[in-house]
Amino acid sequence: MKDSEIKRLLSAHIFCVFSIILTTVVPSLFLENFSVLGTHLTWLCICSICVTIVNIILYIIFKPNPSSKRISFAHKVTRFLKCCVYFFISCILFHGIIVLYGAPLIESVLETFLFAVLLSTFTTLQCLCMLGPNIQAWIRVFSKNGAMSIWDNSLQITTMCSIVGAWLGAFPIPLDWDRPWQIWPISCSLGATFGYVAGLIIAPLWIYWNRKKLTYKSR
Repeated sequence: MKDSEIKRLLSAHIFCVFSIILTTVVPSLFLENFSVLGTHLTWLCICSICVTIVNIILYIIFKPNPSSKRISFAHKVTRFLKCCVYFFISCILFHGIIVLYGAPLIESVLETFLFAVLLSTFTTLQCLCMLGPNIQAWIRVFSKNGAMSIWDNSLQITTMCSIVGAWLGAFPIPLDWDRPWQIWPISCSLGATFGYVAGLIIAPLWIYWNRKKLTYKSR
């Protein structure tokens, strides 16, 4: 494993972390009374859009899984449309799962859906950027010993950290502390965000620490 590839991964993750920081600082310069807690739904939209744009740009720049085949413009358009459909389906599925885990079914529908969009941005979007709309590739990456590159390992870690962070963020909600961040879905979305950032930091460190042990099958 080349250290240069790990440096490329680290650079991409630093940009992603920086994009999260920007979503909490820059909007306050243009939007009156903006805050992550006070205008949480606005922040959810800004964060999802910003992370989406940064991930797409980084994919174009770094090309983690380059293909040797020449792809036609029509194929690229079809792939893009499929990715959009998959992302929307992911949002619906996450919304349903979140409701099954106790979120309000009728009340706070918008809040729940925007949280599902954020969670899909942290997880599904990365899969779409790196693996495309290929369910078999997704199953391979998230199966045991299915990673074929450090980018696949990074995808595993960041996805898992985001989901675990969202799950842990739900624990303070039923407590009678009467804190503003206990309002649905603030603690969950913050938990997912902190989990995503933690995954971005942990992934390159873990890969670098285990670089001599990691072996990948050929594609």
